Amino acid sequence: MKRRLTEVTSAVILTLFLAPEAQGAAGEAKDMVPVPAGVFLMGSNNGPDDERPQHKVDLGAFLIDRAKVTNGAFALFLNAVGPRGPRGENYFDVDDNDARIHRRDGTWRADPGHERHPVVEVSWPGAVAYCAWLGKRLPTEAEWEKAARGTDGRKYPWGNDAPDHTRAHFGAGWNDLRPVGSLAKGASPYGALDMAGNGWEWVSSVYRPYPYQPNDGREDLTAQQVRGTRGGGHDSRASELMTTHRGRHVSRNPRGGHHNISFRCAR
Repeated sequence: MKRRLTEVTSAVILTLFLAPEAQGAAGEAKDMVPVPAGVFLMGSNNGPDDERPQHKVDLGAFLIDRAKVTNGAFALFLNAVGPRGPRGENYFDVDDNDARIHRRDGTWRADPGHERHPVVEVSWPGAVAYCAWLGKRLPTEAEWEKAARGTDGRKYPWGNDAPDHTRAHFGAGWNDLRPVGSLAKGASPYGALDMAGNGWEWVSSVYRPYPYQPNDGREDLTAQQVRGTRGGGHDSRASELMTTHRGRHVSRNPRGGHHNISFRCAR
């Protein structure tokens, strides 16, 4: 399985250099924010059981995309790579009613008015392949939480004030997503946007109990297990927007896409 994953990753990275249309996606995804090395507090002793116990995690420095991947950017990936992997693995639920990218006149295009909205209906393998196509990867669950929370233990990316609609897009109806990065007041300590609401986000990690241990198998990309999601969706309650909240319930089928799961890449 590890050999197969290496082959797939190599293939999609190679595609980046072979396909001219990939350069637009690379330019968009280049906008990343740095997160410095160091210790932060992960989890909570006051929330649901799967957030416990709160514990310290020491991470190396990394970069994370300022915003979620958009329909427009993912359409470029579909034109270069296609909606399925080399062994038939599903990257994108093209026939789902929630998808906002369709093939017209032989070209994958975002639906008008949805070009800058977070892409949904991308499977976890599709998110892995997209990030690899750009020479990136999905963030681990610990990296995602540090990028959203910082080192001061804040409840939300912007601080401890309760969510409102100037900081996060939540509590909305079917497919009511908003353009990425449109709520600057909701920025995380490092400048990452939309880390609360407007689409859950895939992380690389298997959904497992805490404490977070990167070497306990949860970062095995070949494991056929439920993957974590973080951040809350456009249809989430305010309680799901906390930086410690874990979205296992929306990601029970990582091989398929979901109407409220998007993603961003890290490096």
